[in-house]
Amino acid sequence: MEHQIALELVRITEKAALEAARWTGRGDKNSADEAATTAIRSHLNSVAIDGTVVIGEGEMDEAPMLYIGETVGNRRGPKIDIAVDPIEGTETVANGLNDAISVLAAAPEGNLLHAPDIYMEKLAVGPQLAGHLSLNDPIETTLKKASAALNKSMSEMTVSILDRERHRDLIGALRKAGVRIKLLKHGDVMGALEAATDCEVDMYIGSGGAPEGVLAAAALKSLGGEMQGRLLPDGPEETERVQKMGLADPRQLLGMDDLVGTDHVIFVATGITGGDFLSGVRYMPNQKAETHSVIMHSGSQMVSFLRTIHKLPLTREIFTHAAI
Repeated sequence: MEHQIALELVRITEKAALEAARWTGRGDKNSADEAATTAIRSHLNSVAIDGTVVIGEGEMDEAPMLYIGETVGNRRGPKIDIAVDPIEGTETVANGLNDAISVLAAAPEGNLLHAPDIYMEKLAVGPQLAGHLSLNDPIETTLKKASAALNKSMSEMTVSILDRERHRDLIGALRKAGVRIKLLKHGDVMGALEAATDCEVDMYIGSGGAPEGVLAAAALKSLGGEMQGRLLPDGPEETERVQKMGLADPRQLLGMDDLVGTDHVIFVATGITGGDFLSGVRYMPNQKAETHSVIMHSGSQMVSFLRTIHKLPLTREIFTHAAI
């Protein structure tokens, strides 16, 4: 059942990626997002699940579809939580840059954190560092612990972080420690994933969107990595929103069990624009297009890559996959 649902979900991110890719480099992020969102929403109801969107395009009064609390699926399958980002990197698509993806995570009902659309402080690592670090520590202590656990000198370590003004002091501390820094223009989910894949990144730090933190945690659970987070509500209104989620302390440290629960989690993503981890949509002769996707299962920690050639308009024609 879990495998079948994963295949159905990746078909949906494929279609979203194909629709979004038409807007690559056109400078119109809103149209790209609308195209991907429409593709996902129009196909989710065919999946044999009784799903609820817990992370989507916004609250009911902010989003016409894929809003938080919306029910999806044909209601003939298991009750599951759905976290979705039709385009992780709308500006990336609009500007024709790398690493934009369409991403979706699913877990048994009650497992995915209903994260509000606010900032979250994050620490993401791969299997070698999972369980060795704490977001409560100063960054200097974290780097020393990581250096010891990895048996690497500071100069051999690489830390990725979004290139934002709010990270100026944190980037300064990294420079002072002597680590290599990978500054990311966009890509909160992909930035965290790199820490647990063969991308020569040892950890991902800094603040980014809380919904993206949950999506990244779903992937890291399958990769044997770890995400720690702390919500950063700005003012009384955001604090109240966090407390309504059931967190008495809005700034409590959130571990993997808090973010994605303990049951099996499915993570799927399809590349829209090219990147090191996923290739982007490639248009081919004879009205065909190729997509590159990943399917992850936390239960088995199996990661499968899927290349699909589509006949346009969208019909699945050929697919191959290889597990790693």
